[in-house]
Amino acid sequence: MSIYQKLGVKKRINAAANGTSIGGSIMLPEVVAAMQEAGRSHVSIPELLEKAGDRIAQLAGVDACTITNGAAAGVAVSVAACLTGSSNARVHQLPDTAGMKDEVIVQRMQINFYELMIRLTGARIVPVGLANRTYPWHLEAAFTPQTAAVVHFPAYSPPTDLPIDRVVELAHARGVPVIVDAAAEFPPFSILSHYWKLGADLTIVSGGKGLRGPQSSGLILGRKSLVEACVMSGSPNHGVGRPMKVGKEEIAGLLTAVELWSNPEFEGKMLDCWRRRAGSMIEILARVPGVRARTGDSPSASTGLAVHPDGLPFTLVDWDAEEIGKSVGQVMEELWEGDPSIIVAGTPSGILLNPATLEPGEAEIVARRVTGVLIA
Repeated sequence: MSIYQKLGVKKRINAAANGTSIGGSIMLPEVVAAMQEAGRSHVSIPELLEKAGDRIAQLAGVDACTITNGAAAGVAVSVAACLTGSSNARVHQLPDTAGMKDEVIVQRMQINFYELMIRLTGARIVPVGLANRTYPWHLEAAFTPQTAAVVHFPAYSPPTDLPIDRVVELAHARGVPVIVDAAAEFPPFSILSHYWKLGADLTIVSGGKGLRGPQSSGLILGRKSLVEACVMSGSPNHGVGRPMKVGKEEIAGLLTAVELWSNPEFEGKMLDCWRRRAGSMIEILARVPGVRARTGDSPSASTGLAVHPDGLPFTLVDWDAEEIGKSVGQVMEELWEGDPSIIVAGTPSGILLNPATLEPGEAEIVARRVTGVLIA
């Protein structure tokens, strides 16, 4: 029996996304092998973090990098670094921010659950903008002598927000660093340096989503002085990030994942594989009367913006509600409750099937199961 069978936990096919609550991604075989090797020895964690970070920074084309136990931890540690700088006294003082700059600006429409990661440090969030738009003067008026950083969440940033290049321009004019939480923006590999090239001081990327590294891993990439301050607040040092421990196994696994993706041929092969899977699902689903199946670029979380220059191919499925007789919610529930249990993402008119989260052979299983639910 598998560990899941022993516990009575149902295995599910993930045709939606690499969300934390459904286990992130399936690690690449090379990642698993690297973690097993790393687990057989004792090493200095600070030394391993430093050298792995240097290697990833070199591959990504950024100034510096450190590894955290997830992107959410990366947000907390990055904000802490902007509060404390290189002061050991301040690192040990947090979350008491007395005597420090402790205001963090976030555009109002980007406020989301991960704001808690900012507040864990003791920082205060200053929302800017309206409920449907942010103007440059909103951001300009929000800067005070207490402003420690601006945090930008691309996944929650609608087109009416200030774009990141404008945010960087306004913030840097006042000497304020900009943090970008790009947790789910990978791939492409170039995303590791994309925001750095636009001027962002720190970029955070999940290791357990598109990178297919260990779920409990993440990257902070960017300006060397701030990355060094992140290290001071992170584990195994005794700052607010001490509970956010990343082990030698996760460090080795994430480094391996980055090394694999740094090869353009690897990324190209992955993209070709996803296109084939999307095509096979469309071929099966297009035979169902009243059902429309087609390929569309995958969105960057809630923004609807494609994150890859060639597009990451989702299979978009919608149907004639009168002919099929089922709502989007009913279809999603039947897929979740069925055998095999399948997780899909909903849209206003149908569902999205993500080929990047499927394992070999699962695309056909998903398409046939969706077909069965729609015609039942």
